Amino acid sequence: VLESCRAQDSPQDFLAPHNRARAQVGVDAITWDESVAAYARDYANRRRGDCKLIHFGGPYGENVAWGSGDLSAASAVGMWVAEKSLYDYNSNKCIGDAWGCLHYTQVVWRKSTRLGCAKVRCTSGGTFIICNYNPPGNYNGQRPYDYPVTSI
Repeated sequence: VLESCRAQDSPQDFLAPHNRARAQVGVDAITWDESVAAYARDYANRRRGDCKLIHFGGPYGENVAWGSGDLSAASAVGMWVAEKSLYDYNSNKCIGDAWGCLHYTQVVWRKSTRLGCAKVRCTSGGTFIICNYNPPGNYNGQRPYDYPVTSI
């Protein structure tokens, strides 16, 4: 059982949904960076005891997710990408809640080229997932990608 959990959350399991979302808006693929992943693992291990969605505030861009039971990499990234509907390219703002699309914009941020993620099972039984992005995204006044992409 342990091996199947590891296989489910390989670097590729984090990269694939990121790169699908990036391709939809014409952004180059992001690549795995083991040093960024080590940073993510360190912070994930700190959250093991409480599983709180607290941002670390370090040198990288960051998305965090929590789920009861076993949350997969694909499900966590899927939650972030689902915020696409809350992002308005023309105004470069989130629709409604000012923070409501920032997980998505970090996923597709064109200048973020390296990714590292980690997953821990919390003592509560939940799952904490973190992805860090280098260089970070979500700079005020900058757009995550160069041009609006229309749906076909």
